[in-house]
Amino acid sequence: MSARLARYAGLAGAVLLTVAGYLGGALPDAPLGATPASIWRTPDGPATLICWLVGTTLLVGAWWSLRGGAPSTRWAYVTAGVWALPLLVAPPLGSRDVYSYACQGWTYAHGVDPYAVGVAAAGCPWLDTVAPIWRDTPAPYGPVFVLLAALAVTLGGGLTGTVVLLRVIAVAGLLLAAICLPGLARAAGVPTRRAAWLALAAPLVGVHLIAGAHNDAVMLGLLLCGLLVAIRRPGWPAALLLAGALLGLAVTVKASAVVVVPFAALAAVRGRHTVRALLRDGGWLVGGLLGAVLVTSAVSGLGFGWVGGLTHSGDSEQWTSPPTAVGFVVDYAGALVGRDPQAVPVVRAVALLLLAGVLVVLWWRAWRALRGFSDARRVARVEGARMDGARVDGARVEGARVDGARVEGARVDVARVEVARPRVVLHGAALALVATVVLSPVFHPWYATWPLALLALTAVRTTWFVLPAAVAAFLALPDGTNLARFTKAPGALAMTALLLTLTVIVLPRTTHRPGPTRRS
Repeated sequence: MSARLARYAGLAGAVLLTVAGYLGGALPDAPLGATPASIWRTPDGPATLICWLVGTTLLVGAWWSLRGGAPSTRWAYVTAGVWALPLLVAPPLGSRDVYSYACQGWTYAHGVDPYAVGVAAAGCPWLDTVAPIWRDTPAPYGPVFVLLAALAVTLGGGLTGTVVLLRVIAVAGLLLAAICLPGLARAAGVPTRRAAWLALAAPLVGVHLIAGAHNDAVMLGLLLCGLLVAIRRPGWPAALLLAGALLGLAVTVKASAVVVVPFAALAAVRGRHTVRALLRDGGWLVGGLLGAVLVTSAVSGLGFGWVGGLTHSGDSEQWTSPPTAVGFVVDYAGALVGRDPQAVPVVRAVALLLLAGVLVVLWWRAWRALRGFSDARRVARVEGARMDGARVDGARVEGARVDGARVEGARVDVARVEVARPRVVLHGAALALVATVVLSPVFHPWYATWPLALLALTAVRTTWFVLPAAVAAFLALPDGTNLARFTKAPGALAMTALLLTLTVIVLPRTTHRPGPTRRS
């Protein structure tokens, strides 16, 4: 597909999705508990489903066709903006979470602790718009987002105004991410045209972060901004305090951002990566983060009650979460022999322990790589300085013969190491977010946007993460109906089989991959 055709195919897809939203999106008065069959039987049902399917296919196909990179950075930004225009005026799409945000903001704005009671007990006037599973659940988000939601309620007046302002807040988060992407791409040595295309034009971004107004957009914007500051100004206390504060704000929007912090601490180190340097420079960053968390928790008057709300994020059980899928399969196997293992909570707990181990391994590998790069950079600089300082007399050199190619090679080594350092950090952070998404108790389609931007900045091959993001775009109908609910058994079996296959194929390659070697 040519770039021009991709641009207009994606725009047509965004328009069709907007039409599907008005016909049968997550409107305030839309019926809850719908199924694909019940949607089809409504007067606008066939048109809704056809517009959704064709629109999603066009949008995904256009994005996929240019996964190697847009023609130019400007072209990528303009096209992502053009695609976003119809979705900016669409009703909420793919989820009813924005109504939960509104009620949580209303709860706080009316003097009730959203971490102590659910929105039903708080008396939210828009309760009928909230999905039943979240009506009695305390807010699982940090105090910064609760404050933003309360601000939207106060300024918006009614439900419509609140939803509009929540979408404005989400778009602001995306704009912040878009501003930071070029700087991160340059630091990582990848084409901005590719990074911008994959991160900003993704269908999940348009449908769920813009039209759905998910707070993940705010988290991502703050996350990328914090990483950019740390990478550009390593070793500068004031800059690292700012970077830590930005990361702290991201964590107090959505706690999943915390897995990036250890990698940001690696980016904060100036010069050689030693334990002393890590404690010195990383300490400034962690100090900024803790300060942001403490200040926002105190200013909101909510303290750390939001930490307890995180325990309710796994109330939903769907096979799209790999640990939940494995738990389902174990339960099915137990049922065949007349037993009820109740394996889902057990497998989820094991997956969280595995996640902790994976995060430690990823950080340790990044640390070892950076230690190796530090030594390589020092050797290259010494060698380059020695050869540059040699006195050349025609073709003879006092005590040495200078090879111009070797001098240039030493300089190139230094330049490559300077690019490799931030790339190692960003790729480690990306894989940490991938592990968090894969091993978490719950998966929703918009969770795939967490690692997307960082993978776009670092991954050499794109298919392995673009394909799952493309598939995830088809999981939710316009009104928020999750198709995983209606494919529980086959989906769980398929997910478990996929996990086993990937384990057999990928794990041996990972465990036998040689680590970075140091030059001597």
